[in-house]
Amino acid sequence: MSDWIRRFGGLIGMLAVIGFFAISLPDTFLTARNWLNISQQISMLTVVAATMTVVMVMGDFDLSVGSMASLSGVIAATLFVQDWSIPAALAAALAVGLVGGLFNGLVVSVIGILPFVATLATLTVFSGLAFVVSDGRTIFGRDIPAAFGDFARGGPEIARLGERALVLPNLTLVAVGVVLAVWVVLEQTSYGRRLYAIGGNREAARLAGVPVMTLRLSAFAFTGVGAAIAGLMYASRVASANPTQGDGLMLAAIAAVFLGMTLTRDGQPRVLATLAGVVVLGVLDNGLTQMRVDSYVREVLVGAIILVAVGVSALGRRGVFRRSPSR
Repeated sequence: MSDWIRRFGGLIGMLAVIGFFAISLPDTFLTARNWLNISQQISMLTVVAATMTVVMVMGDFDLSVGSMASLSGVIAATLFVQDWSIPAALAAALAVGLVGGLFNGLVVSVIGILPFVATLATLTVFSGLAFVVSDGRTIFGRDIPAAFGDFARGGPEIARLGERALVLPNLTLVAVGVVLAVWVVLEQTSYGRRLYAIGGNREAARLAGVPVMTLRLSAFAFTGVGAAIAGLMYASRVASANPTQGDGLMLAAIAAVFLGMTLTRDGQPRVLATLAGVVVLGVLDNGLTQMRVDSYVREVLVGAIILVAVGVSALGRRGVFRRSPSR
């Protein structure tokens, strides 16, 4: 019984959530337009959660991704105000994400500070820098190039329903590209196998010749760049940037990875499972919003569902649901 729950419990739960909303919202929930809308809504979280998977594979995590997303967005917007070109401003914002990720990796892998303590500190640092750079204000309107905002609103047409076109959002395409890149890195390269080895037993990996310090450093850099990409996506979507726009990403990303872990047979972080976790969170938010459930009630329900899903999966792995042998 426990093996059955471990293998299929999470999948059945995810299908049950989708089925509930499909029955409750028969006219809107399963429409192509709604699912394309969901794909755009979760695109930023998808990028952060996918790259967060890289560090969580090693047993680490990064609490600073939300503030880094905010910082990258306001840096790009501030450079736009100073008449920087779009490619130059985006490159600068991504460079900040890379440097921030490398700094996290440095204090964790080289100095030896616990990831929770280190990234909690850099969360505050990056958030403070976002306020300093933006002067605590929202940068919007004519300060943002039209082409930058148009990117998030555009995308290739995939079908037509009467006179209205169905468009696959550019932000969705970016998220899919990031997920595929992370999947290749983790599942198809020796680099990814070494990260999993570190997560399995860090000391054994070190004794086997795996460069643990370097790999941890690079993994945090990966996550920093992912957070910067998400910040730029958000700024493009709303055609503005403010120093708190990424605040909700960190907890949601970690929740998505843990939800994804309930779908894997070995309980390890896998990026495609993380994507499924993100979809669950997006479906919950979309369905509850359509049902006009208050935002604070949605937070309670989502938190409870995550707790139940992870708890049932953990009990299944411990054999709690295994049938006792008959005497």
